[in-house]
Amino acid sequence: MKMKTFLATKSPFLIVAALAVCIGTARADVIMDWNAKADAIAAEKKVLPVPQARTMSMLHVAMFEAVNAIDRRYTPYKLDLVADRATSKEAAAAAAAYNILLTIYPDQKSALDTALHASLSGIPDTEGKANGIELGTIAASGVIALRRDDGSDVQETYRPYTAPGAYVPTVVPIGTTVGRMSPWVMTSVSQFRPAPPPALDSETWSRDVNEIRELGARNSTTRTAEQTAIGRVWLLVGPPSFNPIVRQVALAKHMDIVDCARLFALAEIAGNDAIVAVLDAKYHYNFWRPMTAIRNADITQNPKTPREPSWLPLGETPLHPEYPCAHCIVSAAVSTVLGSIAGDEVGELTMTSPTAPGVTRKWTKLQDYSDEVANSRIYAGFHYRFSTEVGKDMGRKIGDFTVGTQLRGLEARAEPKQ
Repeated sequence: MKMKTFLATKSPFLIVAALAVCIGTARADVIMDWNAKADAIAAEKKVLPVPQARTMSMLHVAMFEAVNAIDRRYTPYKLDLVADRATSKEAAAAAAAYNILLTIYPDQKSALDTALHASLSGIPDTEGKANGIELGTIAASGVIALRRDDGSDVQETYRPYTAPGAYVPTVVPIGTTVGRMSPWVMTSVSQFRPAPPPALDSETWSRDVNEIRELGARNSTTRTAEQTAIGRVWLLVGPPSFNPIVRQVALAKHMDIVDCARLFALAEIAGNDAIVAVLDAKYHYNFWRPMTAIRNADITQNPKTPREPSWLPLGETPLHPEYPCAHCIVSAAVSTVLGSIAGDEVGELTMTSPTAPGVTRKWTKLQDYSDEVANSRIYAGFHYRFSTEVGKDMGRKIGDFTVGTQLRGLEARAEPKQ
């Protein structure tokens, strides 16, 4: 798929002048504006993390493919698009975002029309603008076609574990089919599948289940007020839990529109593949959550792990198996992408969450952010420490693999980390 557009003028001076205006006014704001708009729509519609991650990946890959087709600074993801350099990058990005979101959220057409008008209204009505809109529309169509048969619509057929006549809770777990989705980057969903969780008679198991029994309990007397706040902040999951971080990094590094589009595209596809990888591993190992383990500790025959029959976690346990930690893998994948491009020290980062009103978390290093997310799952009573460590390791590998294989600078083609 190729697209070539040309400025309709006979004057070389006018060509250069128009090109300079287009490049000079190409702002990275449009990338962040549509990212925030997509977050807002998903929040309003209460979209679950997995479909939201898929939407965000499609959105940002389409915007990247569109603006990169003009600059040709990086290798494309999959689309073979080439546009004249006088094409408006802002118009291309806005049109790409609009068409992706309209396809996924057709009931939001009015709000999306308003957002598109806001993105385009400040761009002069030139051929470059018209060509940008056309380019963005083509990029969106290409990405939609790429993901049409990605397995995201596989029917849920989870079969509850039970015996004839025995009651089990009548709630279907989340994400049982996600491990069958096509990855954006990974060679297979199990490429980074970890080793099994520790044996129930091991020192690691005894240490970590006892730690979360104390720190993660709803009525814990050992968890500090700050740890409780951290546990509640990171009850926020999915793209809204990391998109504000990506936006702050892009702003701190004063990225232009192409570099900003690339940063978001890499972060989103790494985060999406992290979700696919972790749910593959979760349902492969089907390991029990702390609430189940602690209330049934006597059946392990491990004298170091006492049973606590009424134990409850700080938060409401997510509806999927425990191992490994999903929030940990996603935050580590995203922070690895950000660190690879922007460096670990990116100035002050802040985060607020609707799950912890009035609390603001702050860091100056991306590593501190991802470490806090991992610790939060212990404080919330959801994950054992070994699971958080494995999740972070998986996330780092996926982040490295993403940056090492995708959207590479045309002047540098290093071998990716395996």
